[in-house]
Amino acid sequence: MKSTEKLTELRGLTAEDLRARAHDLDDQVFRLRIQKAMGHAQAGNHMRPLRRELARVKTVLGEKGVKD
Repeated sequence: MKSTEKLTELRGLTAEDLRARAHDLDDQVFRLRIQKAMGHAQAGNHMRPLRRELARVKTVLGEKGVKD
């Protein structure tokens, strides 16, 4: 899925759905950061896409004028 398609999908969600998705992504990034610190090499490969999607979600929340 391209980033423009992802943004279109995100813009169609409600503010509550976006907040829930942001919380879930933030939790996943936290868990991967812990795994990386413990020495799991694969954890680092999954962090970048999650952080980027979290940024997209926060951007859409900002566009809607919703405080995080």
